[in-house]
Amino acid sequence: MRRPSYLQFVAGGILAALVCAAPVTSAYADDKKQAEKTEQAQRAEAQALVGLVDDLASGKPAQSTLPFKWEGNHFIKAQADKTYVPFTLVFDPGAVTTTGVAVYLRVMNKGAAPEAAPAPDTSKKKDKDKDKDKAPEVRSHYPFEDLFFLDLPAAAAGQPQRLRRAFAVSPGEYDVYIAIKERAGAGAPAASPGTAGTSDSGAASMKMGAIKQSLTVPDFSTEFTTSSIIVADKVEVLQSPLPSEQQATNPYTFGPMKITPSAEAKFSKKSELSVVFWIYGAGSDPATKKPDVTIDFKFNKKNGDNYEYFNKTEPQQLNAQTLPPQFDLAAGHQLPGSLAVPLASFPEGDYRLDIELTDKAAGKTLKRDVTFSVVP
Repeated sequence: MRRPSYLQFVAGGILAALVCAAPVTSAYADDKKQAEKTEQAQRAEAQALVGLVDDLASGKPAQSTLPFKWEGNHFIKAQADKTYVPFTLVFDPGAVTTTGVAVYLRVMNKGAAPEAAPAPDTSKKKDKDKDKDKAPEVRSHYPFEDLFFLDLPAAAAGQPQRLRRAFAVSPGEYDVYIAIKERAGAGAPAASPGTAGTSDSGAASMKMGAIKQSLTVPDFSTEFTTSSIIVADKVEVLQSPLPSEQQATNPYTFGPMKITPSAEAKFSKKSELSVVFWIYGAGSDPATKKPDVTIDFKFNKKNGDNYEYFNKTEPQQLNAQTLPPQFDLAAGHQLPGSLAVPLASFPEGDYRLDIELTDKAAGKTLKRDVTFSVVP
């Protein structure tokens, strides 16, 4: 209904202009109200999650109604002598009853007491189209802290949902705290009419939970070593690197290479075993200015309590003849190691893959191993 003051402008084209303007003004007001409502909801969610982590860090039992667990993580060298830590969280099938969740991540020095700090700042103004899915900025005094809002990836019927994220910190001992809360809205069940303590969106019935995970983050800057060995369900080559907003939810993507880490390292005979890792601290051949590293892969099949030799692949050579001409360790290029082996010839059972790396330029050797299973 138009305001009565509009009637004085009936003459000429002014009425038409105001009639056209009224919906725009109304739409702007609606957008502003919605933005304020979203900001208030995010602030409330942030405060609830921070409080849950504060309690857990203080030794108080977390009031958890949303169960999830830390499935695994890997360590990879990052810039500025830091270590990149991608990780996976897993929810039981059906545990999450909304599509959207709020997640608060805090990394603390091991044994440190929680400090009094305000909830992550949700007051920063944003362009509603460009940044509508981004979390409010977190002003942190911890080694790492983040707050974000997202939709969980869907899972196949009867399968658990997974959430992957990452952080980067200096080497050391840490306690990682993660709190997650269901978000009312699209995909969330509505509250029953007349239910006390719930709003129209069912916000009060949203489940939340928190966990603590202790980690020893390695230092990759001092010796001949490797990153974690990633056993993968799938390794894809993308046409181009992911945009930054997608990279955050796909932390196992490195340039055009997207890795899906395996949760259980169990593979059928129709699939293949894929492992990916990076090599650090290799020496440089004085003549070629390139590394000279040999990688031997040996498979061992479990027999009772012992592993017995099964087979091996041809050694991989990483040197001036096999590396790109522009490869330069001094420029920060990372030396990759990888293997993809079809499992058709592997009998069902449990295996250990031994990985031996020899740095011919520096006269050093190191060993790594991972286990996996071939199943029906």
